[in-house]
Amino acid sequence: MITIAIANQKGGVGKTTTAINIATAMAATGWKTLLIDLDPQGNASTGMGVGSEERASSSYDLLVEDATLEECIQPTGIPGLDIVPATVDLSGAEIELVSVDDRTARLTKALADHKGHEIAFIDCPPSLGLLTLNALGAADTLLVPLQCEFFALEGLSQLLQTVERVQQRFNPDLGIIGVVLTMFDRRNRLTDQVADDVRSCLGPLVFESVIPRNVRLSEAPSHGLPALVYDHNCPGSRAYIALARELIGRLPETRKAA
Repeated sequence: MITIAIANQKGGVGKTTTAINIATAMAATGWKTLLIDLDPQGNASTGMGVGSEERASSSYDLLVEDATLEECIQPTGIPGLDIVPATVDLSGAEIELVSVDDRTARLTKALADHKGHEIAFIDCPPSLGLLTLNALGAADTLLVPLQCEFFALEGLSQLLQTVERVQQRFNPDLGIIGVVLTMFDRRNRLTDQVADDVRSCLGPLVFESVIPRNVRLSEAPSHGLPALVYDHNCPGSRAYIALARELIGRLPETRKAA
């Protein structure tokens, strides 16, 4: 299973929207996909239509209670897409894990040897605490949503430093599969300037596909649906479909779906 963490320590950059819709797009192209909600806010779970009363076993149980991955997985309304939901209990997991010896490797152990899915996406919280470190430790690679705003590059540099530390201490094989520009507004000159700066700094690491500001993307979670299901033809949905194509093109050849 290819495991991709979706992370950026800055909040409000489109991590959860990206996690929901890229997972849906991958499932739609035939990949057996797993979405792991590791954010205590549980927005990815809500956005997939999984109510709080339906979250009997969650990512909290996976990390803290030694539940198996199979016990925590549940289906979504999207064919080929399953989810490990999050509950508010996860907000206390960082404190509970502090005294545990393998506190940064809990997710790695939980995902080890899982063969029920071809690809997994981990929706990380907007911080660099133990939850995100567990995700980065378990992931093969990192997908970074980056909002087109003035402070974007500063936050990105901090995240890249964290990746280097994780590579040195926990996961030497962790890579970055790409940076996706989100909340792109062509009417705003600053957006173009930030996009140009990011591309000049990171070059081909930045995906060609950009995610626009789009009302339908914002509306979809309130209906418990990914945007690709809520409005398949809206600009945001088309952008995520294009991003999924690019992502597949960057995956290792030996592990791509036939």
